[in-house]
Amino acid sequence: MSQPRLLILGPPGAGKGTQSANIADEYDVAHITTGDALRANKDMDISDMDTEYDTPREYMEAGDLVPDAVVNAIVDEALNSADGFVLDGYPRNLEQAKELEDMTDLDVILSLSVSRDELVDRLTGRRVCDDCGANYHVEFNQPEESGVCDDCGGELIQRDDDNEESVRNRLDVFEENTAPVIDHYEDHDGFVAVDGEQTPDGVWADIEAAIDGRTE
Repeated sequence: MSQPRLLILGPPGAGKGTQSANIADEYDVAHITTGDALRANKDMDISDMDTEYDTPREYMEAGDLVPDAVVNAIVDEALNSADGFVLDGYPRNLEQAKELEDMTDLDVILSLSVSRDELVDRLTGRRVCDDCGANYHVEFNQPEESGVCDDCGGELIQRDDDNEESVRNRLDVFEENTAPVIDHYEDHDGFVAVDGEQTPDGVWADIEAAIDGRTE
């Protein structure tokens, strides 16, 4: 078949970004995230949408949340521009899931499952390069030199929202808003639950098998 249309779901810290990058490389599809899509279309004309601002850039510069209607339009534009894709970080709620059904037909929906305690350990131990954004972990993925990025030599920091209180709050928000999206997709023919607590290579092996088995 042509390049697959994939959706990856899971809580913060489940490994969606890592596995999405693997998928994009292996299957030659676009990796679409809401953040990237917003940045790529920040000057999109939304003056016809009766919103407070006329471009997404104005929301971002004001530090305001971009309305769902604008996010939906930007994701739609990104999907229409891609021959195949892995969509990561959208939909975040049932309303967005229903919008997505009008935008495209999905071939495979991957749901990464990880326990709450494991997610807290992963996120509170995460360290990010302050220069290039590369990710490390104090236990699972340590740099060659403590506190120094292997890729660019930048300083490794803990993000403000990776402290335990913030992490638990983010997981609560996920459970309230996004977990119902997973339930919504469970009856889809392409839905596959993946054990996200395996090694990254183990998770990738299951993902690759799931995609190949449903897109032949």
